[in-house]
Amino acid sequence: MTMPTEIPAGDPASPSADDSRLWLERLGASGPRRDAAIVELHALLLKAARFEIDRRRASLPHLRGDDWEDLAHESAADALSALLAKLGDFRGEARFTTWAYKFALLEASVKTRRRGWQGREIPIADDAWARLADTSVTAGAHVEDTELMEALRQEMTGTLTKRQREVLVAVTLNDVPIDVLAERLETTRGALYKTLHDARRKLRIALAERGFRIDGTREEAS
Repeated sequence: MTMPTEIPAGDPASPSADDSRLWLERLGASGPRRDAAIVELHALLLKAARFEIDRRRASLPHLRGDDWEDLAHESAADALSALLAKLGDFRGEARFTTWAYKFALLEASVKTRRRGWQGREIPIADDAWARLADTSVTAGAHVEDTELMEALRQEMTGTLTKRQREVLVAVTLNDVPIDVLAERLETTRGALYKTLHDARRKLRIALAERGFRIDGTREEAS
C-alpha cells in the first residue's frame, strides 16, 4: 500500500492538518500504535454508521434494536476495510475524520437499502410502462400527453432490449436502489448505469424521430 507522506492541501500549520497527519502516521506505523489507531478509527466509523442508520429507521420499521446495532457494526467494519485499502488516496482536501466518515455513511446507506429489499421481489415487469400510461392519462390530460405516453409504450417494447426495459422499470418506476439491483442481477453498478444511459438515449432518439423532444420542457418538434 502506498502511504501518503504529507498533507498536500490546506494550511500545513493548521490544527486540522496536524490532526490528519497524526492519523496517517499512526495508521502507517506498526505494532501497538497502529492497533490503537485502528480501534479508535473503528469507534469513529461506528458512530457515523449509527447516525446514518438511525436517520433511515423509518424505512425499516420491522427491525429491532439488535438488528440496528448489528447493521451498524457490519457497516463500520466494512467501512474500515475499505478505508484502509484506500488510505493512500487521502489528499488532505478535508480533515481525515471527515474523509473517513464518508466511508461509514456510504456503507450504512447501502446496507440499509439492501436490508429494506431483503426477501422482496424486484419488480421488473415489462408491462409497467403500460400501467403508468393508463394511470397517467386522465380526463383532463392534453392530447399530446396521451400521444407521448403511447409512443413511449411502443418504443419501450420495440426499441429497448429486455435487459434495458427491466433495469429502466426497476430503477425509474419502482425505485429499486441501484446497488440492490446490481446484487440481484449479479452485475456491477457501473454496468447498470451504462444500461440506464443507453436505454434513455435510445428512447430520446426514438421519440425525437416521432416528433417529440424531451429536454426538461416537452414540446412537439417541428
